[in-house]
Amino acid sequence: MKKIVALAVLIAGSLSLYAQKPYALFNGKDLSGWKIYGTEKWYVEKGELVCESGSDKQYGYFATVKEFKDFELTVEFKQESNGNSGVFFHSSIEGTKITGWQAEVAPANAHTGGIYESYGRGWLIQPTAEKEKFLKEGEWNQMKVRVKGNEVTTWLNGHEMITLSDEAIGNSKGKIALQIHDGGGVKVRWRKIRVQEL
Repeated sequence: MKKIVALAVLIAGSLSLYAQKPYALFNGKDLSGWKIYGTEKWYVEKGELVCESGSDKQYGYFATVKEFKDFELTVEFKQESNGNSGVFFHSSIEGTKITGWQAEVAPANAHTGGIYESYGRGWLIQPTAEKEKFLKEGEWNQMKVRVKGNEVTTWLNGHEMITLSDEAIGNSKGKIALQIHDGGGVKVRWRKIRVQEL
């Protein structure tokens, strides 16, 4: 009986460790595990995920089928045109109406790494002015978003952009989603989208 209990504990521990390892959300081949919301364009090209405004020039979202609560997400993005996008978390979507929180991805001096609450309180926190320089427009950037309980921290190219404590975030969970902003002319490439559940 002791051997059975010990084996069960070992298996449970192994599964727990496995669940905590980072894994890819985007496989570089197709859109498996995600769902498109809206009429804007999402496609794979040369192993990268591309989002691009369509003829409707409306908001578009690309969201995980799975919901997440506590996690650390890393993603690389390159803004080819306009670049007004974002990484949503704890989100829910109906049509192209999204509720939740966005780690901003935007052109220079437009608060990349800040947190915006969609259909809620609006901007909750923006990076300080001196941190705006960490965005490399037209080049690959790495963003990291860590959500644990009430705490959210974002990093851009290794630099901490914001830290926020918010009970509403801690009390929620939902999908991770990428955005195409409305207005047309948006084109952003994404790669190396990985998540570690905490």
